[in-house]
Amino acid sequence: MEKHTDLGHWRKSYNQGRLSDDLKAISPWILFAQWLEEAEQHPAIEEANAMSLVTMGTDGFPKARVVLLKQYSEEGLVFYTNYTSEKGQAIAANPSVGVSFFWPALERQVIVKGTAEKVTAATSDAYFASRPLGSKLGAIASDQSSVIESRDELERRLLTVENTYANQTPDRPNHWGGYCIQPHAIEFWQGRPNRLHDRLLYSRTDDQQWSAQRLSP
Repeated sequence: MEKHTDLGHWRKSYNQGRLSDDLKAISPWILFAQWLEEAEQHPAIEEANAMSLVTMGTDGFPKARVVLLKQYSEEGLVFYTNYTSEKGQAIAANPSVGVSFFWPALERQVIVKGTAEKVTAATSDAYFASRPLGSKLGAIASDQSSVIESRDELERRLLTVENTYANQTPDRPNHWGGYCIQPHAIEFWQGRPNRLHDRLLYSRTDDQQWSAQRLSP
C-alpha cells in the first residue's frame, strides 16, 4: 500500500460567532453586506471579495477557481473575465454556477447557487475604463485559457500591445466583460463549537421573495 499522509489530527475549534434564527426575517443581501464589510475590515483577511466560482466544464467535469467580486446588488454578484476563456465557454454551455466565499479568520462561508448572465456592454465598458492601464493591456494581450508555449511568448504579446497603444487609451475588447450571477439560493455558514455549525439557507420563492430555513450542520 502506498504511504499516505493522514490529516485526521488537524482540528480547530470554531468560536467566533453565531447565526440567530431572527435573521430569517431579513433579506440575505443585508446579511451579505454586513459579512462582506466585516471581512474587509478584518486585518487577517486580504481579499474579502475573493470567491470560488464553480462551473460545469464542456469536458463534463466541474471546475472551481477564484475570481474577484467587483459589484453586487439585489440583482446579483458581478465579476469580469474573458468570455472566450474556459470559464466563459463553460457558462455559455451551462449558465448554472456556484460561488463560495470563505473567510477563515471569521469562521464564515457564504455559498451561492445561481445563473450567470452577461452584464450590459455599457456596464463592462465602465468597469474596463476604471482599470489600471496595465490590467487593460493584459486583458488584450492574453488569450485566456489557451495553450501558450512559454512565458516569453506572453511577454512578447504584451510588448506588442503596449506598442500598439503607446499613444492611445485602449477600449474594452469585445471578448472581455462581466457576468452577473443571479442567486437562486444563498447559504450563510458560521462555525460553531463541536461541529454544530450554524447554517441559514435563503431560497427564492415563486414570487421572487426570499424564504429562510435553518439547516442541520
